[in-house]
This record gives sequence, structure tokens and C-alpha cells, in this order.
Amino acid sequence: MQQLLLPTTSFPPPLFPLKSHPFPRKQQFCLRDGLSLYAPPKMASFSGFVAKSQMQTTADGGDANGFSTLMEYVGKGGLDVGDELVVLLYHMQYACKRIAALVASPFNSALGKHSGLSAGTSGSGGLDRDKPKPLDIVANEVILSSLRNSGKVSVMASEEDDAPIWINDDGPFVVVLDPLDGSRNIDASIPTGTIFGIYKRLVELDHLPTEEKASLNSLQSGTRLLAAGYVLYSSATILCASFGSGTHAFTLDHSTGDFILTHPSIRIPARGQIYSVNDARYFDWPEGLRQYINTVRQGKGKYPKKYSARYICSLVADFHRTLLYGGLAMNPRDHLRLVYEANPLSFLAEQAGGKGSDGKSRILSIQPVKLHQRLPLFLGSLEDIDELESYEDVQQKVNPGYAI
Repeated sequence: MQQLLLPTTSFPPPLFPLKSHPFPRKQQFCLRDGLSLYAPPKMASFSGFVAKSQMQTTADGGDANGFSTLMEYVGKGGLDVGDELVVLLYHMQYACKRIAALVASPFNSALGKHSGLSAGTSGSGGLDRDKPKPLDIVANEVILSSLRNSGKVSVMASEEDDAPIWINDDGPFVVVLDPLDGSRNIDASIPTGTIFGIYKRLVELDHLPTEEKASLNSLQSGTRLLAAGYVLYSSATILCASFGSGTHAFTLDHSTGDFILTHPSIRIPARGQIYSVNDARYFDWPEGLRQYINTVRQGKGKYPKKYSARYICSLVADFHRTLLYGGLAMNPRDHLRLVYEANPLSFLAEQAGGKGSDGKSRILSIQPVKLHQRLPLFLGSLEDIDELESYEDVQQKVNPGYAI
């Protein structure tokens, strides 16, 4: 019998050299019903954390080839955001890597069925289409475990929980988050994301009962955000964050497990040519919003070019494209959450030179009164948002109860 010879394939070396990380090996834990995931072990001390890896480094915190990891960028050789925040960010980005793996797994559908979790425990407002899918809850558990292990978080408030969770009396930070935005798109392989915001714990509330201080810490105004970010799970896994000095995006390098700085100091164009909204709701929109959309897509607005529509129906994905290319991403009805979605993304937009609005007011100036408070949201280029607001009547009040 003639022997079949298979061709051999050679692969190029990885773009970034492999590194040895200064952390102990992962330890396995079980979320529930036998689902095993991984969480980083709790760090006993910060000593050695800022030490560089085997890569040759430069004075600004990057490596000799011009690349910088997220941990190097925020550490003492870069922005120097402080040891405690660096530890928190390490655990947060680690949790998001685990979520990225879960979302991309061919077994995520089986994972959801196996969990046997009820969708009726959400505090997100009771709409059937917004009840958490099992992967939302698993993602929530992954992040909660990582935040516990960090030892740096006092309160976690999540879109998937009815009330904030008090974690640690001594944690200096408060974390608000949407653990898996757009999860109903997962089966169609449409991009999803995690959104988070970080505040300082209000130490003046420490004397209050646990439930009360947890709630009040979570209801801080967006103007008090210390940092915010999102992680986009798509063809690439991208972590975009701001620490109050610009908006920066890091792309996950799977050969090293590091988030690499790929988009430093993002500046959203003052004008774009793309609007992102569900046009099928056109006849439920108020007259001002219909007039604005009709005007810009005909090229008769203040910017004399015709706008195009691009709509993914995944907030993180639509906002990420808007951040890079300009234009607007919007939902004109009382649907998106002020605490978990609108505030963090508006913070990122402003740090990139853009704007976040409810159609009338600056998002970050709105004081939350409820954890799951909903509102219209318009994000994007400064001049585009200003022009939109000039039409005044852009907030949709009609909500017939959409099935999809």
C-alpha cells in the first residue's frame, strides 16, 4: 500500500516573546452544579507585583519593542494609578479572560443548560427579554469571585443582582458592572461585552448598616468615577479603559495571556458619518428624533454628508465602533441602566473627547436614585451629540413592549 505523505506546516514565531508571570498557578474552584472555572488566588502582598517580566523594558513602562501590557501601563513605570488599583485591575482583567473563554467555547450552550439557574432573579426591571441568560449569571459569579480574591473591593453592584453585594469592610473600591452585555446574541456569534465602573468607597458611610452603605456607595454620581472600562468579546478580545487621563484600548495576545496596548489615547472624531439605532422603532420615535435622523441621512444637517446606519444590537460593540470611527450610538427609550452602562461608557466617551447624553442632559451629571434606573442614552462624537440635542424632542416615551 502506498504511504500517504501529509504536508508539514511551519508556523511563524509569536509576535511577543513568552513570559513568566510573577503569580502563583491558577487554583480551581467550583461555581455550582459541578461547573469548574478558574480564579486567580488572593494576593497576600503587593511585593514583586510591579517587577517587570523577562521582557526588556523601557523607561515609560513598555517593552523594548514598543509594546506595553495593561499591567505595565498602569504600574509604576507607566500611569502609576496606585498599587491597590493595579491589584484590582489584575483580578478584573483575569476574570474577563475567563469570560472570553466561556463565550467562545463550543460548550457554552451546554454550560447554560447544565447550570439550571432561574432567570427570574434579575433586578434589571422584569422585562422578559432582559432576564439574565445562564451565561450572564456565570459571568457574574466569575467576576464576583475575582473581586473577592483581590481584597480591594468593598461593594460589587451588578445588573444581574437585585441589591449590591458587600464584600469587604476594608476594600477601598466600589465596582459597578454589567457582566455580559448582549448575551442574547451569543448563539449567533455576535459580539458581547463586559462594562464596569470603579469608585472610591465612601468612608463617611462606614458607620451605616451594611445594606444601606452598600446601596449608597453604589449610587455615586458618574462624576466621581475613578476608572471605567469595557471588554469586547469579538474577533479579538479588547479591553478599553480610562483612569481619568484619556481612553486607551488593549488587545488580548493569546500567546502570552497579556492585554497589549494597541490604541493609546483614543480620540473620537468630532464628527462621524454613522448612526447606530434600531430603525425598526422609527414610528415609535418622537418627532424630533425622526426629524434628526431624516436630516442627517439625507446629508442636510450641519455636516453636509449623508450618514449611514450600522446597528449590531450589542451596546459594547456599537459603542466601540463609534469610539473609533465617530458618529452616534443610541437607544432613545428608557432602556439602558444609568449605573451599570450609561455612566461607565459616558466616562469613556468624555475621556476620548466625545459626549454621553440622555438627549437633554450630560449623563455624568445625573444623580442615580435607584440601582436599576433606566434612561435614554446617546453616545458619540461631540458635534453629533450637540446637533442631536438641538432637536430637543428626542427621548422616546412610547414603549409598546417589544418582543425582540
